[in-house]
Amino acid sequence: MRKKKISLSAIIVSLVVSFVAFILICALLLFFKIYLSSMEQNAITSSEQAVVQVSNTVGNYSDDMKGIMDIIKDSYNLSKDEREDTLNTLMKVRTDLVAVYVYDENQNMISSYTGEYQLKKEYLKNLSYVEKENYKTGEIYISEPHVESLLENYYPWVVTILEEIENEDGSKSRVVFDISFSKIANYVDDVGIGQHGYCFIIGTKGEIIYHPQQQLIFSGLKEEKTEDIADQLDGSYQDSNVIYTIKSLNNSDWRIVGVSYINELIASEVISVVKTLIIMLFLIMIVAMISSYVMSKVISKPIQKLMKAMEDFEQDAAGYSFQSVGGTTEIQALSQSFDHMVVRIQELMTKVRQEEITLRKTELKALQAQINPHFLYNTLDAIGWLCEEERSQDAVEMVNALAKLFRISISKGHELITIEKEVEHAKSYLKIENFRYKNQFVYEFIVEEECLPYYCNKITLQPIIENAIYHGLNRMVDDGHIGIHIYDEEEDIVMEVIDNGVGMTPEQIHSILYKEPGDKTGIGIKNVNDRIKIYFGEKYGILIESELDEGTCVKIRMPKIERENYEYI
Repeated sequence: MRKKKISLSAIIVSLVVSFVAFILICALLLFFKIYLSSMEQNAITSSEQAVVQVSNTVGNYSDDMKGIMDIIKDSYNLSKDEREDTLNTLMKVRTDLVAVYVYDENQNMISSYTGEYQLKKEYLKNLSYVEKENYKTGEIYISEPHVESLLENYYPWVVTILEEIENEDGSKSRVVFDISFSKIANYVDDVGIGQHGYCFIIGTKGEIIYHPQQQLIFSGLKEEKTEDIADQLDGSYQDSNVIYTIKSLNNSDWRIVGVSYINELIASEVISVVKTLIIMLFLIMIVAMISSYVMSKVISKPIQKLMKAMEDFEQDAAGYSFQSVGGTTEIQALSQSFDHMVVRIQELMTKVRQEEITLRKTELKALQAQINPHFLYNTLDAIGWLCEEERSQDAVEMVNALAKLFRISISKGHELITIEKEVEHAKSYLKIENFRYKNQFVYEFIVEEECLPYYCNKITLQPIIENAIYHGLNRMVDDGHIGIHIYDEEEDIVMEVIDNGVGMTPEQIHSILYKEPGDKTGIGIKNVNDRIKIYFGEKYGILIESELDEGTCVKIRMPKIERENYEYI
């Protein structure tokens, strides 16, 4: 599977953008953590401020009620007429003062001052009295807000204030007055902490003194965790998404509780900040991408030019001309190094090519010069013997065969000859050898006509046939047989020399193909194999198949070379 290529420019842009994005995300997360913590603290501070305002107002209200109580108590030091005048005047001045009652120690009403309203003759329950098991003289007791139940046709929302006093005769009276709670209720109702935050008042045991949503609480539609709140000290604490702020009043048992919601207090701020940060992040990412792209081009463009130059050099190393690439100091150094490398490689290529040509010529001349003198001596000796035997016709044929053999071997200095001439050369050699060995073997040629015009290395078949005669047939008792087959196989020409000789072992085959021949073996199969590979490449050459006592088949493979392609070899 081919690997997908990734450009340097893409890598640089990806790395820079990823790095910037990572830093920005980390910075944003840290910022949000700090910002949210700050906003939560601001929410707590805002809630505490609201609760302090309510506690101050309610505290002032409590102090005011104590002031009223002091006036009422002082009036009992006056004469009856003066006391009545004082209390009636107080009722007129303090419109929020509903009624004043005086009880004895047995909760019997001694006197009352109700202004323009009349007391009921009968009532179900006296709500305007703070019932305690024990009373301490001089201590003020405040009831929960309730409806006035002692007056005819008047039912205001009031708070009852009670204080036990000691009379001159040693007896004790309990001064009680009802004062309207609507002023405080309205103030508490108006206090808002955020969109849905609020304040309410509880007692020391968690009982609700006043709540803006009191009706919902009494009907069970809303619930406050007053018991948990009552156990908390003054201050702020967070429960899930809710901030509770508690402050106790100094002059009463009441505690002010502020309820605020974190989400709504910081939501609008966070949304605004998030929008701003998203815009900034978007702009920063665009700037990072543009700057990284420009930077990558400054670096990658010269590198791409160098890569293109290397590809061009790979395609045509000999004719390539390198143009220096500009850029950073490192790129220029690479460019200069590549320029020196190109020059050096081209010089080495020229040198190697020249050496190969010289070596080839030397090898070919050496191969052509390796005409076995023993073969020439034995052939001439055989011709002389034929003349002595007065077999002049045979001697003439043998001389003609020898002449044709040498003429084709010389071939005007050409290394390649047509397969037709190579076959004639092989036939002349076999005719000479057949005379010398007195017809101890027979031979045949099977050559496809279309193969004859193609070119091959000269003296290709003769060394193979020589090896078959000397090493295959010479040691046989029976008559030998040599077959020469030439045929085409797709784009190649295949020559086969087959004998029915004694055969060879794998070791002998290896020795013939890879060891240099001696003087008695003429040019040799190894030289033939080397020449073919020098001319046509490693895929061509000789393959030997042999079995002991059965014979040997030598296959010679070479490409189809026509006359018009000869000059390019």
